[in-house]
Amino acid sequence: MSYRVGYLGPEATFTHMAVNRFFSDKTRIPYPTIPDCIDAAANGEIDFAVVPLENAIEGSVNITIDYLIHEQPLTIVGEITVPVRQHLLVHPNHAAVWKDVQAVYSHPHAIAQCHKFLNTHVKGVPTGDMTSTSAAAKYVKEHPEQVIAAIANEAAAQKYGLTIVQQDIHTHQNNHTKFIVLHNGQAEVLSNEQEPRVEKTTWMIMLPSDYAGALYQVLAAFAWRKLNLSKIESRPMKTGLGNYFFLIDVEGSYDNVLQHGVKMELEALGCSVTLLGNYPCYSL
Repeated sequence: MSYRVGYLGPEATFTHMAVNRFFSDKTRIPYPTIPDCIDAAANGEIDFAVVPLENAIEGSVNITIDYLIHEQPLTIVGEITVPVRQHLLVHPNHAAVWKDVQAVYSHPHAIAQCHKFLNTHVKGVPTGDMTSTSAAAKYVKEHPEQVIAAIANEAAAQKYGLTIVQQDIHTHQNNHTKFIVLHNGQAEVLSNEQEPRVEKTTWMIMLPSDYAGALYQVLAAFAWRKLNLSKIESRPMKTGLGNYFFLIDVEGSYDNVLQHGVKMELEALGCSVTLLGNYPCYSL
C-alpha cells in the first residue's frame, strides 16, 4: 500500500532524516510547522505525520505535546529515535576564515545543544533563531557575501553546497531525538527491517482535584504490578493555575497492562485515563 507520510520540514532536517530512513519507499511530504503536519494527518491529506517529541538534551517539544492533547488527538502508532550530530557550516568562500563569522544561525534547540562550542570558539558572536537547522543552512547559502555560519547536519551541508568546518560541535555526545508517528485512527502496525527496541503504551492521566496523595496512588498502581514507567511528565491543562495532566509511558503492550487492571484501578481513584497509543519503538 502506498502511504503518504508528512513530516516537519523542510528537507535536510533531522525529521527528514528519520522519515527517509524509516519510510524510504513511501511518498514523503514536508510541512512548515508541527501543527500544519498534525492537521494534515487529522484532515486525511496524509496517512502518517512524523514530528519531534523529545530531545535528550533539551527535553520535550512542548508544541507537539500540547497540540496533540488540546487540538488534534491523533493516535501514536510508532516512535523513531535518531542520533543527532550538529556541525558548523559556512559558505565555501569563507571556509578559511570561519572563526571570523559575524553570526551563527540555527534552530533554538540546536544553538542550545552547541553552547559550549560557541562560547569557546566564537565567543560573543550573535546567534539567530531559524525555524529549522535546514532553514539556517539555506540562509547561509543565499547570502554568500556575508561571513556567517549555520548549525546543521551533513545532509543540509550537501543539499545547500556548504562546507563543514567543524564536526560534532554539540556539547553532549549522547544526543538523540525521538520522533512520534501519528495516525488518524487505528493504523496497520508499523514495521521496519529491524526489530523494535521495545513496545510502549502512552497514557494521559488527569488526577481528581483536591485529592491528597493522588499521584502517589497512581504510581503505586503500576509499581506493585512491577510495570516499568519509562517516562512521567506533567503539562498544564490550560484551564487555570495548578491544573495539570500527566503523560505516562509504560513499557509493554496495552493488552498486558489492561490485563492487570491498571486502568480500572486508576478510574476507581477518580482519575481520567486516555490511551494515546500502543506502539513499537525503533532506534535508527
